Amino acid sequence: MKVVVSIGGSVLVPEPGSHRVEAHAAVVEDLVSDGCRVGAVVGGGGVAREYIGAARDLGANEIELDQIGIDVTRLNARLLIAALGEDSVTAPVRDYETAGGALRQGDVCVMGGVAPAQTTDAVGAALAEYVNADLLVYATSVPGVYSDDPNETDDATKYDELSATELVDVIAGLEMNAGASAPVDLLAAKIIERSGMRTIVLDGTDPDRIARAVRHGDHEGTDVVPEDVGEEPTYWASDEH
Repeated sequence: MKVVVSIGGSVLVPEPGSHRVEAHAAVVEDLVSDGCRVGAVVGGGGVAREYIGAARDLGANEIELDQIGIDVTRLNARLLIAALGEDSVTAPVRDYETAGGALRQGDVCVMGGVAPAQTTDAVGAALAEYVNADLLVYATSVPGVYSDDPNETDDATKYDELSATELVDVIAGLEMNAGASAPVDLLAAKIIERSGMRTIVLDGTDPDRIARAVRHGDHEGTDVVPEDVGEEPTYWASDEH
């Protein structure tokens, strides 16, 4: 089973420290020991936002700000690589061809950002599409996909299941609302739609939730189900609960 896990920077490194990174690395290593080939994509989180804010105040343009964000995602990726040890690539992978080669060789592939104007949400979806992954997991700081930002709207509806087309529609609606926060960005949703990639969006602050989702499909997040497959997936790493 090939799985790509996109871990938000605020999930992996909510503040400088090693504990959360070690816990996520342990889950990745356990999945590898189960026989999975794993690609991980790491976001920038609050640290990236702080650097981008400071650089904007100093007069940096948008491309320069994007590049700063990419640099922070790669620093976060290096933390995960350090925790993974010898089974991982030795540095953040910067292109999909190299990432695919690493997965074919059995290495854990770790990426940060790739190019300006592209979030790590989109990188995760593109990597999953490139390597023809069985499953894409977004480990976010919210429990799934909602009709509105649950931090701002008390009656926001959580979706347990969406088609890829429905995901695009929901995310597009969120992105048009000023200040609204979506767990996955619109480009990522469109890549998921065109690839037919089975996707799970979940709260990854407890990394064991990622492990249960990959091993058994057991989670409390949102399932994004390709429109050309049945409701029940057939490729979990383990059928034993």
